[in-house]
Amino acid sequence: MFSKDFKSYLATWSDLNTPAITTLCTSGGKAVKTLVDNKALAQKYQSYAQGEKSFFTFTTSEGVQLNGWMVKPVGFNPSQRYPVVMYQYGGPGSQQVKNAWSVGMNGQGAILEQYLAQHGCLVVCVDGRGTGGRGAEFEKCVYLRLGELEAKDQVETALWLGQQSYVDKNRIAIWGWSYGGWNTLMSMSEGRAVFRCGIAIAPPTNWRYYDTVYSERYLRTPNENARGYDDACPIARADKLHGSLLLVHGLADDNVHYQNTAEYVEALVQADKDFRQLVYTNRNHSIYGGNTRNHLFRQCMQFFTTELGLTK
Repeated sequence: MFSKDFKSYLATWSDLNTPAITTLCTSGGKAVKTLVDNKALAQKYQSYAQGEKSFFTFTTSEGVQLNGWMVKPVGFNPSQRYPVVMYQYGGPGSQQVKNAWSVGMNGQGAILEQYLAQHGCLVVCVDGRGTGGRGAEFEKCVYLRLGELEAKDQVETALWLGQQSYVDKNRIAIWGWSYGGWNTLMSMSEGRAVFRCGIAIAPPTNWRYYDTVYSERYLRTPNENARGYDDACPIARADKLHGSLLLVHGLADDNVHYQNTAEYVEALVQADKDFRQLVYTNRNHSIYGGNTRNHLFRQCMQFFTTELGLTK
């Protein structure tokens, strides 16, 4: 971040295991002073029992190479088979797989994923097609059909994981927030039954219910691409849903309106699909305030504990 006169700048750096460090530098690149070193945070983080974080790459059955990171359970034993929780977002141009402190559902060096790892779970994140950092072709291939390729790649991830000697293929979960919630629902109803359970938080369920500046950027208008809106969406796939599902939404969500979950719930009911629903009164898209976020994540952890048989 440069100063107005371009004579100096702030350089912020982090990696998977190091909180952000901010340094004041001259325009020529000379470090003048470290303004934020986050040493106290790094020391506190390291004081907790942690599972190993690492990156990996694999190739899907369609020949697509995908990148991911994983957090292994504390005391990982390769001869055991572990349950898996897959975290993802998947929105166009986004990137969750990167060597940065911001990774994970709640950021902070994947701290929430470490919590799951402490309870005997392997946590995995894979960026599927449509995400950023991989060039224009990889990003733009989802144009006009949001959700189809993204869901395929999450299912392929689960299938690949199930082939690993240290994974229990019958205990794989998926979850995400916002577009990650959409992708969770699309993946759980992709047609291949690979997920034991999933949690969709504040999910869009039909882009007709979302703002036009976002929807039309990737889908054009409903008149131009009705199939992209109506066929490639969780509501249209409700009868194919497989696995236990927890739906979470704030009633005051002014980004992904509650209508999305309401209409999806009706589709699930008519398809005779069981599910659990958690509604937060007067909470927006971020679902926070007071004790709300603590309550939300406790419900999610309890859901995973029950469905995947995690240690308490």
